[in-house]
Amino acid sequence: MATDRASPQNAADTGSGTVKALGLTSATTIVMGIMIGSGIFVVSPEIAREVGSPGLLMLVWVITGIMTLMGALCYGELAAAMPQAGGQYVYLREALGSLWGFLFGWTLFLVIQTGTIAAVCVAFAKYLGVLYPHAISDAPFMHIFGLGINPEELVAIAVILFLTWLNTRGVKSGALVQNVFTFAKIIALAGLILLGLVIARNVSVIEANFAHFWHDFFSGFWGHGLYNLTGAANGKLVSTATIVAVFAALVGSLFSSDSWNNVTYTAGEIKNPRRNLPLSLAIGTITVTVLYLLANLAYLCVLHFNEIAHAPEDRVASAMLGALYGHTGAVLIAAAILISTFGCTNGLILAGPRVFQAMAKDGLFFRKAATLNARHVPATALWIQGIWACGLCLSGTYTDLLNYVMFTEFIFYILTISSLFVLRRKQPHLERPYKVIAYPWLPAIYILLAAFFAAVVLWVFPRYSGSGLILVLIGVPVFYIWRRRNKPPESNAPASAKVS
Repeated sequence: MATDRASPQNAADTGSGTVKALGLTSATTIVMGIMIGSGIFVVSPEIAREVGSPGLLMLVWVITGIMTLMGALCYGELAAAMPQAGGQYVYLREALGSLWGFLFGWTLFLVIQTGTIAAVCVAFAKYLGVLYPHAISDAPFMHIFGLGINPEELVAIAVILFLTWLNTRGVKSGALVQNVFTFAKIIALAGLILLGLVIARNVSVIEANFAHFWHDFFSGFWGHGLYNLTGAANGKLVSTATIVAVFAALVGSLFSSDSWNNVTYTAGEIKNPRRNLPLSLAIGTITVTVLYLLANLAYLCVLHFNEIAHAPEDRVASAMLGALYGHTGAVLIAAAILISTFGCTNGLILAGPRVFQAMAKDGLFFRKAATLNARHVPATALWIQGIWACGLCLSGTYTDLLNYVMFTEFIFYILTISSLFVLRRKQPHLERPYKVIAYPWLPAIYILLAAFFAAVVLWVFPRYSGSGLILVLIGVPVFYIWRRRNKPPESNAPASAKVS
């Protein structure tokens, strides 16, 4: 495995001034560290309520893992062919034009990256409140300009500001924090899995959960499900409704497995990116998928399915350890989630500004965001991101914004993976050190699955998905206004930026 020590010949990216300080280890910990937040500890109860059986609960996580890995393999080709800072923004810009790249970056800044940072930091503060319940709560204790501010929000803001400052100290500082906290959270999650599968497994619970694992799913599916498109009850199971329920339940699990693509934003600072980017995407997503599946099996080996579905405040991991060790178990899980969310936040803060830096170079973001500080990192972009994320913490609307954008984010995944087909046609001679396996079938299948998921979300959650779509569309006039006012010098503008 590659080390993270920069050698003289690759220490700096002469084209951008960035330092190539991230090896395969750091790139992989970025993938894994951002993917593993608080979701795996709290999402499964909601999924269990939506699908109604242990088998379908596991199926949701299996589909999530397959879709995540397929997406990562597709991004691997794009990342190896275009190892530039900005990642997904660059792929969309080169394949579909600068408008689509801007719309992605616009949504990333307003909601996807900053909203996720705010939500994860508030989750950190909530679990810190488990350890210090008298000091940290969600009850406002002061008001500024009509906004009630509570200790949880102040803790979240403090974490954002501290990690933003830390990442302005150089990419190695951010990578060190990422490596330490990613390995710590993997150890904590592995301990949870070991406890559930081996040490504290409950034989009677296992028999109860696995005796009715599928709830007659297969008999209903093969008996009449494929042909029942009306949704009318017809026997034991209406498979069309079951399939829709499974894909609707993917919202939580896919969000828990999301942000693996953030490593592509840091391509300009990764050593040997044509090799390490595809490898880190594959290794990171496979490892996290396996950990998530084993964690859910661990829950099923300790808690009855109904106990999972109705865990207090959806804290299934706390319910599992609480059932075994009482208050001590709940405290241990709170500590594990603190480690997990802190590392996740650091990865998000580290990666996002690289997109805004690339946009600024194209004249599509604040010009100062394109500059690097003395430590070769986009400090201005880091602070712009951090200040907006702090504002979302105070607004109290970040969770709604995240719901609004889940549909939209998958639209961008579909567009980005469609770029594989566009670029192979437009740029057939582009060097591609890694090519996605099973092309064109694998990217085509991902696009179909993601499109079906997006359609289900649009149907089941029209308010959220429609609002996310409106947010993107607002970016269209903003793009033309911004480009007219901030057009970069002709010599610096990429070819794709000259044509919308």
